[in-house]
Amino acid sequence: MSPILDPAVQAYNRLMAHSFHRFTGRQIVAGTAGLSDAALAEALFATPQVIVSHGIEADPVFRYANAQALRLWEMGWDDFTRLPSRQSAEPDNGIQSDRNALLKAALVQGYVDHYAGIRVSASGRRFYIEDTVLWNVVDEANIRHGQAAFIRRWRFL
Repeated sequence: MSPILDPAVQAYNRLMAHSFHRFTGRQIVAGTAGLSDAALAEALFATPQVIVSHGIEADPVFRYANAQALRLWEMGWDDFTRLPSRQSAEPDNGIQSDRNALLKAALVQGYVDHYAGIRVSASGRRFYIEDTVLWNVVDEANIRHGQAAFIRRWRFL
């Protein structure tokens, strides 16, 4: 079954979209306001930009990746959604420290825009992400369910 057909994934997509709009004032993908859960899930999965999200575990694990993210990280859905998100970046202390500072800033501020940093695919291919929005995924009661990233541009190093 395609992950976008899973009702839990569709519900999480709705949380991501609402949270993105709440924090940034913009639609995550143009034209998605008012779409059904299924249509929204399809739009997010198919958008040419990268969308990923991790949960709220002590060592957060990815819980969502759209098709572009799966291609970029060279992984399938099942493998990606078992990956601790810290492993999406190189283990280098400087890179991990930069990533942790970004996550903390978004946690405090609600979102961070225009982030750039180095990430690594499953095969070890390094790439630079830029013009990235990181935001907290929250519900109507402001309970946090994760953090998500919308990566507008990337290039291989």
